[in-house]
Parts: sequence; C-alpha cells; structure tokens
Amino acid sequence: MITEPRINDEIRTPQLRLIGPKGEQVGVIATSVALNLAREANLDLVEVAPNAQPPVAKLIDYGKYKYNEKIKAREARRNQSTAEVKEIRFRLKIDDHDFEVKKGHVTRFLNGGDKVKVTIMLRGREQSRPVGGVELLQRLAEEVEEFGSVESQPRQDGRNIIMVLAPKGKKVQTQSEQRRRGAESRAERQARQAARLNAKREAQAAAAEAESKVSDATANKTSSQKTTSKEGSNA
Repeated sequence: MITEPRINDEIRTPQLRLIGPKGEQVGVIATSVALNLAREANLDLVEVAPNAQPPVAKLIDYGKYKYNEKIKAREARRNQSTAEVKEIRFRLKIDDHDFEVKKGHVTRFLNGGDKVKVTIMLRGREQSRPVGGVELLQRLAEEVEEFGSVESQPRQDGRNIIMVLAPKGKKVQTQSEQRRRGAESRAERQARQAARLNAKREAQAAAAEAESKVSDATANKTSSQKTTSKEGSNA
C-alpha cells in the first residue's frame, strides 16, 4: 500500500533539505523557515525523501502533484503487458496433421504476446529414450522461430520433457505509442494532401499561363493580319 507523504505541519523534523518549486536546490534549512516560504508562495511543503539525512522536501502544489501522480499511475497500468504462459502438450508419437494443428496453436499464442510451455508426455518405454522428445521439441522450435525463440531449452521433468518459447519480435503497443503513431499518420496524410494541393495549384497556374500565351499569340496574329490588310488597301 502506498502511503501519503507528510506535508506542511505534518513534517516534524527540525531541519530539511529544501527543493524549490522549479527544482532548484535551496539547501538545508530549518523546517519552520521552509514552512514560511511555502505559505508566502501559496504552495505546500511536501516531504519527498523522508529517509534521507536530513529529509528532503519540495515546495509544490500538492493537489496538482497528487493529480499528476494519479495520471502517471494510470498510464503505467495501461502500458503494462501481462503475458501469460500457455501450455501445449504433445505425444511423442504424433502424426503430421496433429503436429501442424498444435504448431498452429503455439504460433497463435506467440503472436498474442504469450509465452508457451511445450510439454512432451512420455509413456512406458518412451521414458528410456527421451532423445526423441528433445528432437521433436527442436523441430517445433525451428518451425516457429519466426514467431518465438527458445527461452528454456528442452529438459526432462519426471515423465515429461518441457521447453519454453518466448514471443519474438512481438511488441505490444502502449496507448501512448498508438497515439504517437496515429499523430504521425495524420501528419503524413496532411503532408500528402498539401503536396497534392500544391501540385494542383501549380498545374492550374501552368495551364493559365499557357492559355495566356495562346491568347496573346492569337491577339498578335489577328493584329498582324489587320495591319497587313490595311497596308494592302492603301496600296
């Protein structure tokens, strides 16, 4: 259980090491002086390191401090990925179809971010030749190496042989990462839209310029024709 820090008059030590509201080191001063500074600044004196010699306290807004700590704790809980250990059991004498089915389960668990404990169950005389179980586990590890790696090598455990696989290359995105990626995607979309808009404007400007040149050329040609016609009439 997390205990609340001592604040203001709850701090009983005669002196403490004070940290200012911006993180600056004030130094070792009497607790009564620190309390006066807190009142003058309309802040709280909060003991942040009670076991230090002398204890360390900081001038902060305790209400805002508690709110920020609550937000941090909530984010920490959200960012935790609770991986489970799943178990898949094989018989030593397993046909190819069943092997593929169980391999699919292993792959799905690894993709989900869970570890997988693979157990080979030995019966009767199989217990005298555990090497067959080791070879089966090695085959499985090789065929799922894209999704997981061997965390615990095959070993005999009583009548069974076990191996543990851990997810490989599987990153569980936290909400902050998802928000960051979403912001990056939005920025990329906006950049592409801006580029398309600029290209469209440039194309329109080029078309307008070309149209203007054609119009000027037509006007010049018409003017030239009129001049030639007039000169012919005068002649």
